Amino acid sequence: MAEGVLIIGEIADGKLAPITRELIAVGSRIAGEAGGLVSVALFGSHAEALAQSAIEAGGDLIYTFTESLLDDYLTDTWLPAAQMAVEVADPAVVLLGQSNVGRDLAPRLAFRLGTDVVMDVTELSVEGGTVHWTRPCYGGNARAVVKVLTSPQIATVRSKSFDPLEPQPGRTGDTIPMESGIDPSQVKQRILGRETAKAEGVRLEDAAIVVSGGRGLGGPEGFKVLEELASVLGAAVGASRAACDLGWYPPSQQVGLTGKTVSPDLYIAVAISGASQHWAGMANSKNIVAINKDPEATMVKNARWAIVEDYRKVLPPLIEELKKLKS
Repeated sequence: MAEGVLIIGEIADGKLAPITRELIAVGSRIAGEAGGLVSVALFGSHAEALAQSAIEAGGDLIYTFTESLLDDYLTDTWLPAAQMAVEVADPAVVLLGQSNVGRDLAPRLAFRLGTDVVMDVTELSVEGGTVHWTRPCYGGNARAVVKVLTSPQIATVRSKSFDPLEPQPGRTGDTIPMESGIDPSQVKQRILGRETAKAEGVRLEDAAIVVSGGRGLGGPEGFKVLEELASVLGAAVGASRAACDLGWYPPSQQVGLTGKTVSPDLYIAVAISGASQHWAGMANSKNIVAINKDPEATMVKNARWAIVEDYRKVLPPLIEELKKLKS
């Protein structure tokens, strides 16, 4: 009988990707209530070296596929390897990140296994051993609670929706080496090159403080003020979809349902009305400050603190005072 949880892990820059640690925490919660082990499948030449890290993060059983052919995600290589991991582990639940990997792999894996998949999960509950998955729908204006009737249940989980467990150095678990048996000649895809956009300053996803701007800034020059504030605070700069669509700020810095998901200690929303799709990307922020001249803006009504004023009158003196404090 299928039981437990299998995590399809991701590796970034030779380390466990943050989403993998978050998935292990989710898997531990499910297994703790529904029973079974937390298994993790790792792919690529770093898999064996990172097995202990996965155990210390909360994994019980680690499947390592160490072929270098799996270093980069390709559907042709990861799909058969992931399917093999599922067939060997026989889990009740399979978890992937709502990442470029998970978005592509999860539906294909579900089709191969003849089961269903729930995408972009942000919350969950376990009732009577059954997982109830919550995901945004209708552009983030509503939430759907989904119960999967087929097995295994497959779900992708949105980054930053769950906190990882505290690592436990010295924690013990088992590692099982695996061979995917993929014939390189049958791989139709090739990666010809890779280009990574270099972010200046703090990465948006990792920032403890995020300063975001919206269409209410009035133009791209408004982001210069936000960048100055961010520089003083050691923060990252984000933007609403409307501002990015207007070409005022790079799409790589977009926060929201179709952009990045952030969960900083402090989120400063400047001239952002607070559309539901934007909230979907920053709702887990611990403290939200809104600066907006519209007292009826959704962001103002839902923020912990709000300054109802034109940002041009608020930010310059704020920046000067912060500079004085730092000096």
